[in-house]
Amino acid sequence: MNLSICQINPSLGDFKNNKDKILKYIYRSIKLHSNIIIFPELAICGYPPLDLIWEDGFIKQNDLALNEIANVSSIPIIIGCIRAENNALYNSAAICFDGKLQKYCDKMLLPTYDVFDEKRFFHPGSRPKVFNIPINGKSRKIGVQICEDLWDDDYNCKVSTIQKEMGAELIINISASPYHENKISERIAHVSLKAKQLSLPFIYCNMIGGQDELIFDGNSFAISKEGHLMSQARSFKEDLKIVNLESNKKNIPTSICREEEIFNALCLGVKDYFVKTGHEKTVLGLSGGIDSALVASIAVNALGKNNVYGISLPSKFSSEHSLNDARELANNLGIGYRVIKIHSIINSFKITLEPSFRNENLNVAEENIQSRVRGNLLMALANKFGWLVLSTGNKTELALGYCTLYGDMIGALSVIADLSKNDVYALSKWINKYKNNCIPTNSLKKPPSAELSPNQVDPFDYSIISPLVDDIIEKRKPLQELINEGFEESLVREIYQKIKFNEHKRKQAPPGLRVSSKAFGIGRRLPIVNNFSG
Repeated sequence: MNLSICQINPSLGDFKNNKDKILKYIYRSIKLHSNIIIFPELAICGYPPLDLIWEDGFIKQNDLALNEIANVSSIPIIIGCIRAENNALYNSAAICFDGKLQKYCDKMLLPTYDVFDEKRFFHPGSRPKVFNIPINGKSRKIGVQICEDLWDDDYNCKVSTIQKEMGAELIINISASPYHENKISERIAHVSLKAKQLSLPFIYCNMIGGQDELIFDGNSFAISKEGHLMSQARSFKEDLKIVNLESNKKNIPTSICREEEIFNALCLGVKDYFVKTGHEKTVLGLSGGIDSALVASIAVNALGKNNVYGISLPSKFSSEHSLNDARELANNLGIGYRVIKIHSIINSFKITLEPSFRNENLNVAEENIQSRVRGNLLMALANKFGWLVLSTGNKTELALGYCTLYGDMIGALSVIADLSKNDVYALSKWINKYKNNCIPTNSLKKPPSAELSPNQVDPFDYSIISPLVDDIIEKRKPLQELINEGFEESLVREIYQKIKFNEHKRKQAPPGLRVSSKAFGIGRRLPIVNNFSG
């Protein structure tokens, strides 16, 4: 039995192009002598559709596309779609063969944690199902399940076990599982254990692509009934894998390092954000620092050097080495580059505000004016030429509020908003090792600085603060546990307070690409007004 795993990148709500892509994969699979063709969760409409499912015509277009696909099902097809019945909507898998839609399998377990809120949109299925599907003239009993159905350990309904008891010879799981660090190995380990426990082979078909903050990595795979990885599709790329579970031949790609994995994820997130919103070109501020250098490098890889523009916006506090580093980076990357001095604009602000600021000492207000002028100029260029601005702030800065609303926080997409400052350095060093030393050495070695006042440097030791922030945000470690681990109590309390106090900034930030297990954004929902002390 040859199974065709079609790891595709649908665009949310683009029913025509999604359908055309699906049909191409079906015809390719037939030519490759596949006996059954498998597509990801909600492949027809894209994932997650959120409130789009209630827009007039959305379900109708889903049904029309599904019927056209069913019409060409000369061999069995399993594909993710929405099913509507009696004013209820279901996240479903359609089973099609003999040129028509035969059955539906509804998702049983609807996740409501982290980035998921499926109970808001869908009803759960009534029971796990096993289907008699004709393959090579013989009826085969196949258990079909959808994403979370596989992760049933913490649920009362043990979907895979029930399907085994119902006589399943094989379990096929179609998924739209978003990426975060270590998720790929977690999936394989989890399914391998299940396959071994149930003595059943598993096919796992995952989506790829970027959708707002989420990145889907693909990495679809096949596991033998002994729990061995037999085949795996590519990471962050569309792929078609023909799997024969009776064969002893393995087809597994070479593993990649952590930094390359994150780099590829961010590049896909940026590329799809532009492609799927109909944009080509981007602009970003080049400060000469490490954050903007990393974002520019990712943008060039994702969009091509001819579609990236870097702008240096020096004030009187900007150092000569920062301008030199920005220019060197732009030359190394081969991107468009220009310098726009902001001295006269800052002076105009000073004159205008002087009557209101009279007798007041200089403070963060004057510093932030510089950042906001830069943001306005980048937005003006973006508006004039139809570009999108990329925000360059990292996760550590966003956590601490070391960023300026309507200044360096402006942008259509925040590329490294889920990378700690330590990870920014790690990824930049990897880029220099494997991407021709494009980031200036000085950007990596010099003390980070916003350069908004004389001799200013960032007021944090990132080697300490960066992992502390990760412990608080991603691992949700309580204050006392961190103190017991050796962090100074006053420091832990200060960082906790900064994270809490700056929630209002993050609520107004651009969407940030998610690569960690807990990112700011849709997966972390805390109130701005919050007097809980812990």
